[in-house]
Amino acid sequence: MKLLRSARSWLKGIFDNIRNEKLKQNFLQALPFWIASVITGLLAVLYAKLFALAESGTAYIVHHHSWWLFIIMPVCFVFAWWVVMKYAIYARGSGIPQVMAAIEIAKPAHVGKVKKLLSLRIIVVKMISSLVMIFGGGVIGREGPTIQIAGSVFHKVNQWLPAWWPKISKRNMIMTGAAAGLAAAFNTPLGGIVFAVEELTKLHISYFKTALFTAVIIAGLTAQGLLGPYLYLGYPDVNAVSGFIFGGVICVAIVAGLMGSYMSKLMLAVMAWKAKFTSAGKQVLYIVGCALVIAALAVFLDERVLGSGKELMAHSLFTQDKSMAWYVPFMRAGGSILSFTTGAAGGVFAPSLSAGASVGAVMAGWFHVTSAEANLLILSGMVAFLTGVTRTPFTSAILVLEMTDRHNVIFHLMLAGMVASLISILVDKHSFYDRLKHQYIHELNGPEEEPDVPAGNGAEKTRNGDAALTNEKD
Repeated sequence: MKLLRSARSWLKGIFDNIRNEKLKQNFLQALPFWIASVITGLLAVLYAKLFALAESGTAYIVHHHSWWLFIIMPVCFVFAWWVVMKYAIYARGSGIPQVMAAIEIAKPAHVGKVKKLLSLRIIVVKMISSLVMIFGGGVIGREGPTIQIAGSVFHKVNQWLPAWWPKISKRNMIMTGAAAGLAAAFNTPLGGIVFAVEELTKLHISYFKTALFTAVIIAGLTAQGLLGPYLYLGYPDVNAVSGFIFGGVICVAIVAGLMGSYMSKLMLAVMAWKAKFTSAGKQVLYIVGCALVIAALAVFLDERVLGSGKELMAHSLFTQDKSMAWYVPFMRAGGSILSFTTGAAGGVFAPSLSAGASVGAVMAGWFHVTSAEANLLILSGMVAFLTGVTRTPFTSAILVLEMTDRHNVIFHLMLAGMVASLISILVDKHSFYDRLKHQYIHELNGPEEEPDVPAGNGAEKTRNGDAALTNEKD
């Protein structure tokens, strides 16, 4: 603490010597975003490496001692759930709904509530639980957890600012952190920006564009500096596709969009049913049952039910084996439901993409298309399934576009997202994340209070214009 106080005093002395007040103000407002972005990039890289290592451990077990899954998976699932219940209950699940809830309740009166959603404890528990879960074969992703981790980093940096520092909007800080987290997780800077605008807030981007853009760039560059300028999936061949493929894209989008929506609705229904359990014993029995079902599917049916599904996507896009059994999409979606509803940490982003890829591969086999056209249908399925879950068609299209660098099919991907978004309304008017966000707000407020949700139809008042970094009321 003495070192921290000395650093603050040293910084204050430097900034007091800056004569240009506007320059000083802008620099002081930007610095916390830069620092938090670097930390986010470093944590995202560490998390990605540990996640990949855990998945490789699962692959080794499957290929050499597959029967061990019936022991390892229940133990890992139960431990991943226990560490969340014991140390940080709001570290469970994806992390995106928690960030959305934190943004809505971020005000001085709710400091304690936001701390339950975003904190250093959340970061540690989130990483431990999800890593144990993925090692145990859980059908989860690291992208949602990375967003909650990043939101926690930005929120904590904001809390650490000394009293003399210019006030910075908590909401904008958390929103920017979430965007930086997604950008670092997928190496998709545009996807991070679009995600912040389309999913996290209704504010116009001009009110916080400077902070958002710089944070995404710095976090992404930090991750790239350690991992290299990689693509999440690579460069699939989507050249020489015919005009008739638009029909196939629409068909895939309808099926994948409906599947994504129904998967979300089933998750919510199972979680509502599971919430009625009155004892920890029932919870453990349910978790063990989920683990054994997934283990049985992996051993007796198809090992591709396990993990985030990144290998499934890569195999279908970069080999000539485009065929996939009809049951694979249901198996992937079912595995995601069983894993997510355990209450352990883990996201649905990557599992949704892999489930969508399997839908596209199955339907490509039905349509007897070329290899390039099959790849396009696989990418369209990824966009559509993710849209069915998140209801963010542009974010889904931009993410898949940046993950593969296939700009010549951007209109196909946007079409898939828009069709899936429209068809998903038939299942539920609200997204999976919206439903969970309101549940978290209700939990935090307690049964006697109404959820404290701002209207969201106006921008926060700031005193410094373009970046909208400050907020006197926040």
